Amino acid sequence: MPEMIPTAFLFLAAALFIPVLPAILRGVVLLALPLVAAWQVWSLPMGTFDQVTFFGQTLDLMRVDKLSRVFALIFCLAAFLGNLYAWHVRDRVQQVAALLYAGSAIGAVFAGDLITLFFYWEGTAIASVFLIWARRTEGAYHTGMRYLVIQIGSGVILLAGAILYHAETGNFAFDRMVLGSPGTWLIFLSFGIKCAFPLLHNWLQDSYPAATVTGTVILSAFTTKLAVYALARGFAGTEILIYIGAVMTLFPIFFAEIENDLRRVLAYSLNNQLGFMVVG
Repeated sequence: MPEMIPTAFLFLAAALFIPVLPAILRGVVLLALPLVAAWQVWSLPMGTFDQVTFFGQTLDLMRVDKLSRVFALIFCLAAFLGNLYAWHVRDRVQQVAALLYAGSAIGAVFAGDLITLFFYWEGTAIASVFLIWARRTEGAYHTGMRYLVIQIGSGVILLAGAILYHAETGNFAFDRMVLGSPGTWLIFLSFGIKCAFPLLHNWLQDSYPAATVTGTVILSAFTTKLAVYALARGFAGTEILIYIGAVMTLFPIFFAEIENDLRRVLAYSLNNQLGFMVVG
């Protein structure tokens, strides 16, 4: 059934064909695909399906519930608005990267286990760095490398945490977790890096302003919001998030006030807004 195709696969498949399409048709596909994906997400039945076996472990590629559906719809809307804003862009690299980025974020939202989450987690890192490199300057290249190391590192920490969590619990299920074991703390740390927690946030102010203009807009929509989803899924109600979020809402205000680069102001403002999400 068409509705059983993982939504992420729609974006990943489209990314294969985008480079060979004429410019005007690429723009149409980039706008139509998020709308088709949103319709599919809305039509999906609740439950877990598209299970595969990987090295003896059952992976849940699609877990549809109220939380994952809401975030997937938000990401589809963000992809549509981002591609609409980038309608004038004819750079195939940015267009393919945007599709892979959005698809990986949506795939991560539907992941029912930590291993599937890890693969999509790293997918967002690899796809998004090309939105920085697409600026094609030496500074953007070096910034992109720093960004990639941090984001890939976050995924490696997530994988290490998942392995320890499996040793502790006997499963890789991506459900509510309680801080207190090495595995859950590593998973929490990996989410914190991607969410730009205080002292783990410098990559955001460093990388987002270095991207292309449209790349900055698209970057602001997925990476950190995926981390917010992961925290809501895995650590909802964890008290320490209140204090972390409160600090996140306060410290960027001063830096945003004295900053002259509007894209760096956006990055600091994003930190502030993320703080409210983390508290919530």
